Amino acid sequence: MASVKNLKKDINYVLSDVIEECYQWQILQDDSKNKDKAESIIDEAISIFDELIEKVNTKKVEDKKAHFKAIKEELQTKGQALLDKIEKL
Repeated sequence: MASVKNLKKDINYVLSDVIEECYQWQILQDDSKNKDKAESIIDEAISIFDELIEKVNTKKVEDKKAHFKAIKEELQTKGQALLDKIEKL
């Protein structure tokens, strides 16, 4: 099982990469309407970050291994969903 510290780092790296990709996309755009779409993806990434970190910090868990595995899987699916949204911009 990976450590809690490494799981938090993974969450941070994945979602910060998504946010960075949105910022880079915004720089390349001239239309302000499209920039708002990227802002909504950034807001969603921040809320996912908060949600996942809260789950990691939950102390009352019966099966820690299954709990952290579920968080890691959730990070993968939600991170990929955000990247798919960026591709559609």
